[in-house]
Amino acid sequence: MQGAIRTEQLGKTFRVGFWGRKVKAVEDLSLEVQDGEIFGLLGPNGAGKTTAIKILLGFVRPTRGRAFVAGEPAGSLAARRTLGYLPENPALYEFLTGEEYLRFAGRLAGLSRRDAASRTERLLEQVGLKGRADRAVRRFSKGMVQRLALAQALIGDPRIVILDEPMSGLDPIGRKDVRDLIFELRRHGRTVLFSTHILSDVEAICDRVGIIVGGRLTDCGTLSSLLEPSVRAVEIVARGVSDQLTEQLAREGAGVMRRDGALVLTFPSEPPAQAAVRAIVGAGGVLVSLAPHRQTLESLFVQRARDGAAPAA
Repeated sequence: MQGAIRTEQLGKTFRVGFWGRKVKAVEDLSLEVQDGEIFGLLGPNGAGKTTAIKILLGFVRPTRGRAFVAGEPAGSLAARRTLGYLPENPALYEFLTGEEYLRFAGRLAGLSRRDAASRTERLLEQVGLKGRADRAVRRFSKGMVQRLALAQALIGDPRIVILDEPMSGLDPIGRKDVRDLIFELRRHGRTVLFSTHILSDVEAICDRVGIIVGGRLTDCGTLSSLLEPSVRAVEIVARGVSDQLTEQLAREGAGVMRRDGALVLTFPSEPPAQAAVRAIVGAGGVLVSLAPHRQTLESLFVQRARDGAAPAA
């Protein structure tokens, strides 16, 4: 399967300040996003995500390495014609109405007047702005601006869609609408690359994930391949447990706390948790819940971010 996006040892170094101090924004970045895939790009602020995206769009030239979009060199006219882009902070023409702006974007994308009008109507309905796009953009809420900017990213029917923080400014309904729209794009064979800080959205919709820290790609793959399947802790919630049994379990290494009138016990592994369940039930207690805790995307992300922020030994 041909890669929709490919980078090879990509690097970008900026010179900042009066003395031209070198700052590496992206370093040795090699990744591939397949056709028809939803790929999530994660990283803390300043990790290099936006710089990498701007290189793919042709807004920034790499210092070293190569990048390809739809098999064409990133930034070339052929590559740009395959792309739709939603920036993190959209800047739209505020004195046009939402409908006028979208038709204008369609004409810029090479659509005929008729096609631009029909596609505008369809997209306004898809992003939840039907009947609300007849006012000037300057009167839009932040969430409405985000929806309109997403529509303009799709007006040219792009093969590859790059979304930088697409959920920014959206309420829960808006976030669900965007997730549904991303799924629809994949159903139609489109490729979606997006960066976000909302990890729950990544877990819900991404086929694969890449984590960038300090300009470097630290992890890349499916969630099942990145996250450790082993149990890290087991939490038991029970009622009717005697003080004597509680003290015994605490001596045996259980973490003990009270929550909403129930006893909450935390164990480092499954065997002592299973023994505790038998002891609680055998003593006439009531087991409310048992929840094994495994590694999450959040814990992996935080671990990588902290490792990247730690000073070298």
